[in-house]
Amino acid sequence: MRALLRHWPWAALIASAAALATAHGFQTFGHLAPCELCLKQREVYWMALALAALGIAAGYTAWRVRGVRVACIALAVIFAWGAVLAGYHAGVEWKWWPGPATCSGGATSVSGADLAALLHGAKLSMPQCDKPAWVFLGLSMAGWNFLASLVLAILSVLAMGQRRAP
Repeated sequence: MRALLRHWPWAALIASAAALATAHGFQTFGHLAPCELCLKQREVYWMALALAALGIAAGYTAWRVRGVRVACIALAVIFAWGAVLAGYHAGVEWKWWPGPATCSGGATSVSGADLAALLHGAKLSMPQCDKPAWVFLGLSMAGWNFLASLVLAILSVLAMGQRRAP
């Protein structure tokens, strides 16, 4: 655990890349188009990926300790925000509260046949935020993302304590 926390920017970068790869894999190979809230949750991982890369770069500068500590703080905030977004989305799926009025989907995979159907007046169905596309062990992808984001936020906070001056 100590080694993981000492190299936290690298671990956060790998975890963020893995989360994005998983989401894109479900979209591409599982044909599960993301809803608007799903796309917002992905933005968190893109931000975390960029910040982790900056934290890694800071580790090779004269401001190594301070720069990596700041990156860990920023990663903790971003992952905590991801947990909030994922928890909100899971709550929408469980009908605990209403989702955004604009939750009619976002980007979706459209095939040539879909485009031809649209040209002939067909309506494209967009994923709804209040209907989980996939559930495993009673949790939707938003529920699992909540747990993952929470763990990553906690690890980011713990990694701050591992930063000591040389």
